[in-house]
Amino acid sequence: MSAQVGKPAPDFTAMAVVDGQFKEIKLSDYRGKNVVLFFWPLDFTFVCPTEIVAFSDAVPQFAERNTQVLGASIDSHFTHLAWQQKPRKEGGLGKIEYPMIADNKHTLSNAYGVMKEDDGVAFRGLFLIDKEGVVRHMLINDLPLGRSVDEAIRMVDALTHFEKHGEVCPANWKPGAKSMKPDPEGSKEFFNEWGK
Repeated sequence: MSAQVGKPAPDFTAMAVVDGQFKEIKLSDYRGKNVVLFFWPLDFTFVCPTEIVAFSDAVPQFAERNTQVLGASIDSHFTHLAWQQKPRKEGGLGKIEYPMIADNKHTLSNAYGVMKEDDGVAFRGLFLIDKEGVVRHMLINDLPLGRSVDEAIRMVDALTHFEKHGEVCPANWKPGAKSMKPDPEGSKEFFNEWGK
């Protein structure tokens, strides 16, 4: 069975490129932190580097939120390293601030339900896994549709807000905006303001 919201995230052990070195990592290594795990279809392509670099540039924002970013594709760790070693102006990545996981046996892509079997690549899946290892949010885009790093950060903020205050976050909620109590009586305060 593939990953489902509200269920424990499939654990894994995989080879990754971390700080320019090959390292075996496990999802369970990050227990106690939120994890944003995202998949891209293939190295040395077009939309993929824009997402990979955008998530890398946002690593400090995720770190402030006790959140680890992990990225994966069906390529080998050798290919990931070669892509990082190619300059950005030539379609390379340069230094990436999070582990790039090699899923060349498709174990992760299948476990997370993002494998596009007819093309042998992963869809653009994104999973927010909480500190206890439970999937709290997932989003799967088709190949041509890049994701929003800002939305991934917003989801981490919404989860943190809910965990801290027990209040739910309405559409387009951002930190500092009004949330609501998740019961018929308590939600009236929000809806009274909302209806004006």
